Amino acid sequence: MAQPIALAPTRERTATKGSDFAPLLREVKEAGLLERRTASYVIAITLNVALMAATWAGVVLLGNSWLQLLLAIPLAIFTTRAAFFGHDAGHQQVGSSRKLHDVLGMLHGNFVCGMSYGWWNDKHNRHHANPNHTDKDPDVGEGILVWTLEQAEGRTGLYGWLTRNQARIFFPLLTLEGLNLKVSSVLFLWARRNKHEARVELGLMAAHLTLYFGALFLIMSPGKAIAFAALHHALFGLHLGSVFAPNHKGMEMPDADTNWGHLEKQVLTSRNVKGGLVTDWMMGGLNYQIEHHLFPSMPRANLRLAQPMVEAYCAKIGMPYLSTGVVESYRMGLGHMHEVGSELRDQNKAA
Repeated sequence: MAQPIALAPTRERTATKGSDFAPLLREVKEAGLLERRTASYVIAITLNVALMAATWAGVVLLGNSWLQLLLAIPLAIFTTRAAFFGHDAGHQQVGSSRKLHDVLGMLHGNFVCGMSYGWWNDKHNRHHANPNHTDKDPDVGEGILVWTLEQAEGRTGLYGWLTRNQARIFFPLLTLEGLNLKVSSVLFLWARRNKHEARVELGLMAAHLTLYFGALFLIMSPGKAIAFAALHHALFGLHLGSVFAPNHKGMEMPDADTNWGHLEKQVLTSRNVKGGLVTDWMMGGLNYQIEHHLFPSMPRANLRLAQPMVEAYCAKIGMPYLSTGVVESYRMGLGHMHEVGSELRDQNKAA
């Protein structure tokens, strides 16, 4: 594991669950930061739909041209924005109706992005409940990449090579995330295909794929259409993965013996990424990850407003609170991944 940040004294970290969090929650509520911003969401979603429509209009106007590849860049950005709105719907941030959130989530997730809202919600909510927990958080489960020395132990062949080099190949692997989201979604929904919700989601994903590839192959030659789709999905996966990757990797990783309250569980496993308005926009406000984890139903636009309150409160009670720049956040995450593969690299050299 990467070098951990300094922890608060044990007495504070084993306080009665919820006791440290209650005063902060009360302060945030009194500031009105948990209130829904439905009108703002309507404006933001409408703007994003308009920008996506304008990009597709550009695709139609350009026709069968290699210049189409340039339009894959803004389309990837606006697709990521759509994924952010689907994420917010899963956290019930937009309005007061669960049905409304499900509709918004499936429209943005299944229809616009081609990934399952139900699959993402299930996976993401388990992450929020136990962030960085080695047994309960699916985001740090063993897979192509591993996050602990225990997970890395004994990996051989292709998986061994991946683990030894995972820090180097992390960003290239993110270019496959757009495809992975679709494949994982289909596998999740197909296993539940007899349920009404799964059938609806599969139908929306089928509509997405039909319209997406139908439009591309109608407008472009097969080679250009495939190149456009590949670049669009590669940039989408890179953008989305680069938003979520720096928030937890390299931070504390609790296990079955860890007994933390809500404040500790969320703050000690997360870090914020600072960098101004451009960083805030490109990361959708989720660079205020500590605040998002403490208040997952808080509208994303309010996270930056809650940040000074949370940081001041953590300083007051002696709770470590980490906020770094973009480069440092990736350095910490990649450094952790590199260290996890160190024993396998040593064994490979010895052999």
